[in-house]
Amino acid sequence: MRIGIVCYPTFGGSGVVATELGMALAEKGHIIHFITYDRPVRLRDHPNVFYHEVRVSDYPLFDYQPYELVLTSKLVDVAKYEGLDLMHVHYAIPHASAAWMAQRILDAQGIRVPFITTLHGTDITLVGRDPSFEPVITFSMERSNAVTAVSESLRRDTYSHFPLKRDVQVIPNFVCLELYKHQHDPSLRLRYAPKGERLLVHVSNFRAVKRVDDVVGMFKLLRQQMPVRLLLIGDGPERQRIETQCRHEGTCDQIHFLGKMTRPEEVVASCDLFVLPSETESFGLAALEAMACGVPVVCSDSGGLPEVVSHGDSGLLCPVGDVRAFADAAAAILGDDARLAAYRQNALRGAARFDLMEILPRYESLYAQVLAQVKA
Repeated sequence: MRIGIVCYPTFGGSGVVATELGMALAEKGHIIHFITYDRPVRLRDHPNVFYHEVRVSDYPLFDYQPYELVLTSKLVDVAKYEGLDLMHVHYAIPHASAAWMAQRILDAQGIRVPFITTLHGTDITLVGRDPSFEPVITFSMERSNAVTAVSESLRRDTYSHFPLKRDVQVIPNFVCLELYKHQHDPSLRLRYAPKGERLLVHVSNFRAVKRVDDVVGMFKLLRQQMPVRLLLIGDGPERQRIETQCRHEGTCDQIHFLGKMTRPEEVVASCDLFVLPSETESFGLAALEAMACGVPVVCSDSGGLPEVVSHGDSGLLCPVGDVRAFADAAAAILGDDARLAAYRQNALRGAARFDLMEILPRYESLYAQVLAQVKA
């Protein structure tokens, strides 16, 4: 198949999943065309992979440049001249509406190209709840040839927030287990935990919904029980405030800010515990990636996280905002070497449920169903 993939090219989960999906499809012989405004951060060179930049001209007439319209034109161009069989758009805003407009333009030229919309989270639970977006998002989803969501939680939220009458199929996020290391890097451990401390890690975009304050708060409580260090990976609106707070409190020697990383799992694999106290997560890809490294997770019991992290097995679930519960959960896992080793093995086993080789056939099957419906 010749597939056009539209995504945001950033470090966020939707862009990572879309890119890794495209790369995996290319490995199986499909021809993949990525269409977005910048090269996706996870995109690698491959003979079956092509990248098309959506470039918005800077016209003085516009206060806000019409990205959706330019994306639509690029979709039409790529679909027409690269012979796309279908388009797969990740994140509803504005990709689904752009795909629908492109489909209508192509229809007028006698070219049939179906499109699939995959919902990833904030396009439904945050941005999508804005009343100014709701009619367009609902319309675009209803007219998609298929709609998928990355968790049962997100599927429920979609029906809760939108007057949708069509089916939404759940195909969860995934990891490629063979790409993840499962052993500590002694040099990295020596650098960040020179006295053999337990090493905690958090990875996020440092937005308020991630509750990075709670990560730091639980770390302070945990330090009262055992020697620990904390690694914070990523960047975003809350980072400067958190970093300034740590400087004022004199904890910069125990808390390390590593910034954005293309392959954070290379650091995560050397840690002992992953902490994700988010207000909500549509799926929790960062938690799954930690599990794929053999690192247990302490996380919130909200959104799609309980679908990923099995309480008492691959990690522990805590109420949102309960910093003491997070600290106690961390202590329960880290306080005994044998218990930690068991959690690490369970995390690996839990991640195997979401291995790429388990999930990829479900997308290929959906593609085949959609194409068969169009040809019928």
